[in-house]
Amino acid sequence: MAIGLFAFFMLGLVFGSFFHVVGSRLPKNESLLFPRSHCDVCKHPLTIGDLIPVLSYFHHGGRCKYCHTKLSFFYPLTEIATGILFMVSYYSFGISYELLLALGVCALFMIILVSDLLYLIIPDEVLLFFLVYFSIILFILNGGYGLLSCVINGLFLFILMYSLMRLGNHLFHKESLGGGDIKLMFLVGMILNSPLLSIISLFLASVIALPISLILYLKNKENIIPFGPFLLLGFLILFFMKIDVITLIENLIIIA
Repeated sequence: MAIGLFAFFMLGLVFGSFFHVVGSRLPKNESLLFPRSHCDVCKHPLTIGDLIPVLSYFHHGGRCKYCHTKLSFFYPLTEIATGILFMVSYYSFGISYELLLALGVCALFMIILVSDLLYLIIPDEVLLFFLVYFSIILFILNGGYGLLSCVINGLFLFILMYSLMRLGNHLFHKESLGGGDIKLMFLVGMILNSPLLSIISLFLASVIALPISLILYLKNKENIIPFGPFLLLGFLILFFMKIDVITLIENLIIIA
């Protein structure tokens, strides 16, 4: 188990670097392959040694090796967070189709974390790719009827989010939710496959986002807060806790 955890952590570090590239390039309509990795300031191409996850950042003191511009700590943070999520996924599900589902969820979370925080955009290409990916895994796990049930729940959460957006737009007289957030929740609803868990996921996201949003607003006076990462964070809590509806209802009955 220890070797597997270490292996998936290292794998996560490597993929975390790639997810950062995807999340930072797609919103700008840039190719993922060309140009090759380079410094955003001096445009100098990076060598393999410059791209070693985490180590290269600290080896050069958090600065570009060529122009010495200070780099954001967001780079190694993304890599480390992905490594931890990959490790937790392996610990929770072992080698299984559920692990493939979990790794996809982690990838989606990290890509959207980067794109939404940096550009307030959730790229449609990312959502479409993971729609296909999750549909394949869910079909393998649950069969055709099971996949249909997942899609129906995804539509439920999509409609719920759309309704909340329309209500928010009416109350605040401005855009309250982005279209990407609404489409993202379709994927969340598919994986949770439960209206109750979907609502709880949305509630958790709102609870987590509220204090952080207030802090950001008071600090920067920003009216636009990236909600996508919070939506996925609320979902991740339920996903990794493996909470099912029956257990949840039984616990609620006991509490009552």
